[in-house]
Amino acid sequence: MTDQLRLMAVHAHPDDESSKGAATMAKYVSEGVDVLVVTCTGGERGSILNPKLQGDAFIEANIHEVRKKEMDEAREILGIRQEWLGYVDSGLPEGDPLPPLPEGCFGLADVDEAAGRLVRSIRSFRPQVITTYDENGGYPHPDHIMTHKISMVAFEGATDAEKYPEDEFGPVWQPVKLYYNQGFNRPRTVALHEALLSRGMESPYGEWLKRWDEFGRDERTLTTYVPCGDFFEIRDKALIAHATQIDPDGGWFRIPLDLQREIWPTEEYELAKALVTTSLPESDLFAGVRDNA
Repeated sequence: MTDQLRLMAVHAHPDDESSKGAATMAKYVSEGVDVLVVTCTGGERGSILNPKLQGDAFIEANIHEVRKKEMDEAREILGIRQEWLGYVDSGLPEGDPLPPLPEGCFGLADVDEAAGRLVRSIRSFRPQVITTYDENGGYPHPDHIMTHKISMVAFEGATDAEKYPEDEFGPVWQPVKLYYNQGFNRPRTVALHEALLSRGMESPYGEWLKRWDEFGRDERTLTTYVPCGDFFEIRDKALIAHATQIDPDGGWFRIPLDLQREIWPTEEYELAKALVTTSLPESDLFAGVRDNA
C-alpha cells in the first residue's frame, strides 16, 4: 500500500452517491482521502421525481444529458472524483406480473464482463476500501442488485490475473475491505421518528415504518458508524444538485440538521469482507488499514 488512502464507492445511478454515504465521502475528502465514485448507469430510465420539473419537455427529451450535468455538480460539491461504467439504466419494472427488462440494460449485462469494467477501475484507482450495496440492492431495483453482483466479483477479480489479464485490465490490486451501504436502517429511522414526535414535530417516517413492517424487511448487521454530522449540509447540497430526482421541499429535508446531529450523527455500513484485522463496531471505514498504509 501507499501512504494515500483511497475510497471507491460503487453506485447504480447518478444521485445514489448523494443519498447513500455522501456525508461520509465529504468527511474523508476533508481529511485528504482520495474518493472515487463509479456510477454504473446514466440513469436514463429514471423518473422525474421532482414535481416542479415534471412535464418539462426538454428534460424528458434530454434526461441522460441532464442527469450527467447534475452528477457533475454533485461531484464538485462533494469534492470527489467520478467515472461512468457505461451501462444503460434498466428502469424499475412495475406491475403483476413484472414486465421483462429492456434489452441492452445493465440488469441484463453479463456479470463477468461488467465486473471486468469495474476491475479495470479498481486496478487503476487502487482503493483500499470499496462500498457497494448488499445482495438485495438496498431495495430490489435490478440495477442495484447488479451493482452488488459485479462489486463482489470485481473485489476478488482485481487480484485474478488469469481471469482478468494485466495487459488488458492493468496490474493486479488487492482492496482489503468491502462494505455495504446501510444508511437506511430501522434503528436510525425509529430514533429520528421518535425524536420528532417527542418535540411535537411532524415526522415523515411514520408511513416508512408501517411499510417496513408490511414488507417484512430483514434487519441488517450494522458494523460501522462513521461520525459525519458536520458534513450533512454538504450531503444535502449534493442531493439537491440532482434536481430531477429530489424535491428540495420534500420529506428528505424536513428534519432539522441540528436534530439529526444530536440524535443520529453517523452514517452506517455493514462490513462484508475484510483482509485486515479490525474490531467491531467500527467508527472508520479505514480501521485496520491506516496502520498499514
